[in-house]
Amino acid sequence: MIFEILQIITEELNNYFNIEFEEKPVVLDNIAFVEGEEGEGSPNNNVILTLLHAQEENTLKNIPNHAVEGTKVVYKHNKVYLNLYIMLSANRSGYSESLKSISRVVEFFQSKRIFTQANTSFDRALDGMDKIKDFRFAVELFTPSFEEMNFIWGTLGGKQYPSLIYKVNVLEIERDLTQSEGGLITEINGSLSRP
Repeated sequence: MIFEILQIITEELNNYFNIEFEEKPVVLDNIAFVEGEEGEGSPNNNVILTLLHAQEENTLKNIPNHAVEGTKVVYKHNKVYLNLYIMLSANRSGYSESLKSISRVVEFFQSKRIFTQANTSFDRALDGMDKIKDFRFAVELFTPSFEEMNFIWGTLGGKQYPSLIYKVNVLEIERDLTQSEGGLITEINGSLSRP
C-alpha cells in the first residue's frame, strides 16, 4: 500500500501541474540517485517524490481486529498504521524554476490535505494499482530543523535541492488473512448463587 499511496500523490500532483504547464514533472524516484543519471527516464528537470521514513502510529497499535460475519466472529492480526515522511525535491532546469515548482506543491497540498477514494482520481491500469479499495489519508507539512535537514541531505548524498517534507498520516495496512474464527455468544445459561 505504500507504493500505491505514493503513486496516487504523484498522479494528483501531476494533474495539478498539468492545468497550466501541459507537462507531468512529478516523478516517484529516489533523490539520492539523481546525480550521475542522464538520458531517457532520468529524474532530471523534475520534481522528485522520495520516501524518507516510515513510522508506526503507536496510538492505534492495540485496537482489536475482529468482525462479525453472520453467526461467527473472524479474528485477524492487528492492522499496521503508518505515517510516511516524503520529500518533494525540485531538480528543474533552473533554480527559479525549481522554486516555482516547490511553490506549486505547497499550493496543491494547501488546497487538498485529505485524500479519499471519493475525491481522488488515479490510473488503475498501472501495475499494482488495481488492488486498491477504500483509502483515507491526510498530508501535512513537516518542518525539520536546520540540523535535521543537514543530516537528511547528508544521508541522501550531500547536494541540496529546493525541497519540502510532508507527513502522510495514518496509512492503514492489513493483510487479508484470517487468524481464527469462533462462534457468536448468543445466550448465557446458568444461574448466579450467593455463597
